[in-house]
Amino acid sequence: MLKKVMLVLLFITVAFTLGTTWIAMKIIVSTIPPIFATGMRFLLVSPLLIGLSIFNKAPFLFPKEQRLFQLIITLFYFSIPFSLMLYGGIYVNAGLAALIFSMMPVMVLVMSIIFLKETVKDVQIIGLFISIISFFTVLFYEILYGKKNSIYGIIAIIISLISHSIVYVQCKKNYSHLSVLTFNTIPSLLTGVLLTIVSFFYEKPIIHNFSYSSMLALWYLANFSGFFGVLSYFYLQTQVSAFFSSIIFVIFPIIALIIEYYMYNILFSTQELYLIVTLVLGIVLIFIPKNIIRNRKINFI
Repeated sequence: MLKKVMLVLLFITVAFTLGTTWIAMKIIVSTIPPIFATGMRFLLVSPLLIGLSIFNKAPFLFPKEQRLFQLIITLFYFSIPFSLMLYGGIYVNAGLAALIFSMMPVMVLVMSIIFLKETVKDVQIIGLFISIISFFTVLFYEILYGKKNSIYGIIAIIISLISHSIVYVQCKKNYSHLSVLTFNTIPSLLTGVLLTIVSFFYEKPIIHNFSYSSMLALWYLANFSGFFGVLSYFYLQTQVSAFFSSIIFVIFPIIALIIEYYMYNILFSTQELYLIVTLVLGIVLIFIPKNIIRNRKINFI
């Protein structure tokens, strides 16, 4: 019983952390350049990851024959996608950014079909089509009637989503034996150093222009969301089914939308909310527990 209560609390914490992540990003980019903010985010979290790796005796490096992929992770799972997320936050609302990233489980399924030839059920195909059609309809509506230049932010976050999902699927296929700490520690440190250097040459950040709220949000993003939130999510995945861990991606955009409404008085239109409901329905159909759907499967060759 106690374990179930702890898992419920962990589930709520992870959902809240992911939801507030996008609000924090919006606050950060109001005064801090996105590349510099991303670099500092990972520099701040690196000492915590290094300390935890030493405590748990987790190796810092991948096996010798797999270290090239560790560099690929640094660039295409950390450096580029996280910079694009913050860049996208300049042009789109936090709620929309969270909604776009809630497509992560859907994108992972698509990439699993492409790269792993994963077998899927009929109901998952239906959910996939519902999710994708609803998703692009929401984006089309936002581009037409939303903020000016929102298309730049939308494209940036979609690219980060695709990059994340491809690397995730490759890790699932070839590197699932590695520790979460091994996966995160050195790539986080390298990302922090690399992006901070790039920012000083490209963005030329002026520190005294940073607001206290942006700096506090950056600290929150690094130490609470980036450290506690991410590790909690990976641990939760080992304790619950894929269905329940994926439900987090349905809940956290709602949290972001609610917080954004109270902070900035921004609310989605009725039409967009209807589309969001269908998007959620599609995601639920994709990850509905296997024991309550038919065993009809489709193989993608």
